[in-house]
Amino acid sequence: MTTVPSVSYSITVRLEVPAGGSAVSQLTHAVESAGGVVTALDVTNAGHEKLRIDVTCAARDTDHAQAIVDSLEAIEGVVIHKVSDRTFLMHLGGKIEMKSKVPLRNRDELSMAYTPGVARVSMAIARNKEDARRLTIKRNTVAVVTDGSAVLGLGNIGPEAALPVMEGKAALFKRFAGIDAWPICLDTQDVDEIVRTVQVIAPGFGGINLEDIGAPRCFEVERRLRELLDIPVFHDDQHGTAICVLAALTNALRVVNKNIEDVKITMAGAGAAGNAVLRLLLAAGARNVIVCDYLGAVHKGRDDLDDSLRWIADHTNAEGYSGDLRGAVKGADVFVGVSAPGILTGDDIASMAPDPVVFALANPEPEVSPDEARQHAAVVATGRSDYPNQINNVLAFPGVFRGLLDAQAAGVTQEMLLAAAGALAAVVTPEELGPNYIIPSVFHPDVATAVAAAVRESAGGRARGFTEA
Repeated sequence: MTTVPSVSYSITVRLEVPAGGSAVSQLTHAVESAGGVVTALDVTNAGHEKLRIDVTCAARDTDHAQAIVDSLEAIEGVVIHKVSDRTFLMHLGGKIEMKSKVPLRNRDELSMAYTPGVARVSMAIARNKEDARRLTIKRNTVAVVTDGSAVLGLGNIGPEAALPVMEGKAALFKRFAGIDAWPICLDTQDVDEIVRTVQVIAPGFGGINLEDIGAPRCFEVERRLRELLDIPVFHDDQHGTAICVLAALTNALRVVNKNIEDVKITMAGAGAAGNAVLRLLLAAGARNVIVCDYLGAVHKGRDDLDDSLRWIADHTNAEGYSGDLRGAVKGADVFVGVSAPGILTGDDIASMAPDPVVFALANPEPEVSPDEARQHAAVVATGRSDYPNQINNVLAFPGVFRGLLDAQAAGVTQEMLLAAAGALAAVVTPEELGPNYIIPSVFHPDVATAVAAAVRESAGGRARGFTEA
């Protein structure tokens, strides 16, 4: 699939051109001729002989960015001074910070915020630990925990490389739900060590957001932490994805006038996201589902089933289909992909039932080209921001945690996840609903508040434990 210029590969080229002549007018032409897009052109210094200009443009990737620079440098009289990658500039020094909420302007204020006054607050919490939610940051703080083993689509790149992603997650928590989140990047991929580490740091947080931990370890980590902790544990790669998929599918089926109880759903991907999506779809009423992994359909007759795959085999594929993904897609009403790029073609989508719904969510390259899928499908969604119907977890996790923290919930139930999905779907009004708008924008002002209210109501003040499907 051909990519287009993106601000993810945005560069600013600082250069000098002669004050006279045609060099200035050639700058935009050179960028566009190289396939880039100029987003800004600023004269930063002017003289009688030379002009200093910052040219900001979007490229497809790093090689394309270099090709744009070469095109600019080839203009007669142009001298390149500096090339800045704007994405890296945004990350310099990190993206988040800690700020004091109270003034410390004099000795009186210091004596209340710290010693000796703080001792009274500490003793009050010692007498009643629940007061920590009222008197400390615990009431509004989430730990974003990763071991760096499954970061975005980049794989097992380690805790240091995961830190920029976890910082971004923390920034999203703050931007969309006013929650103070902090990255916790662990230099271990041992389940026992991860569980124990999170357990001993948990008193300082009101919730735990597990992030980018590879399957199947993520299942055990989450299960054990839910049993050990009295605060919510939410694996966003699983449950955040599931909420967004169910919300989008709810609206997509409205567009094509089909019911979830009646449609045939084919899924690609049986890992963390696929498992959670499946469980929530079944809880929402789906009855006819086939799940495929890289070996083909998951069915009871396979001899390679671990606990997770065995659960899938026991709850799906009632007819025992044992073929490959392409065969499973034929005649299906819905395809949900949370797997790998380029595993289906437009012809495969054409073999589906009339008015099919296609969710190709592998990122950055979907399971099928969205352009090809749109030739045959009634509704297409991806995880990408350059196509309609982007399914992005930021639609779910800020509001979910806002509701959990406000309810002082001790756990997450499946009913809360269903409530969150329903609230997210309802943000799209009947007047707005259509093939290209089944899920709201991440910047829609009602998303986080609607999801939070639904979770808070479902929690009923305080929720305990976690109920599986």
